[in-house]
Amino acid sequence: MADNGSAQSAATWPLVKFQFSVKIGEGELFFQEVTGLTSETQVIEYRAGNSAAFTTVKMPGIKKFGNVTLKKGLFKDNKKMPEMYNLIKMNTIKRSTVIISLLDESNTVAMTWKLINAFPVKMTMSDMKSDANEAAIETMELAHEGLTIQD
Repeated sequence: MADNGSAQSAATWPLVKFQFSVKIGEGELFFQEVTGLTSETQVIEYRAGNSAAFTTVKMPGIKKFGNVTLKKGLFKDNKKMPEMYNLIKMNTIKRSTVIISLLDESNTVAMTWKLINAFPVKMTMSDMKSDANEAAIETMELAHEGLTIQD
């Protein structure tokens, strides 16, 4: 009789997502949460005037990338995110490459996403509630011009 438990333990499991690394430009920051790794291709619909079909042809169009949101604990002496945000001047900002890596159980990179020409567009500080029992969190939203999955 086969032992289902041993067969299950030998199976390949999906990656867990609780351990990851974020490198912005030359530095590495540690975040609690990264969301918004999305890419969408707009659809172009076309129908020629002399087409016998009563439907349109659908073709891939321009790609759109959603903003990426980074959340981390607010620490007294860590001012890296506010410093990045304060570099914004009208139509002038240093754009960075952002590398987000999902790590496996042995801290080895399992999968990597690369954001091209990223820059901060929104900064949110933690809500203040005197009766809350939670850590203070700061949030930064990044716009970017491309998302690729690296090998």
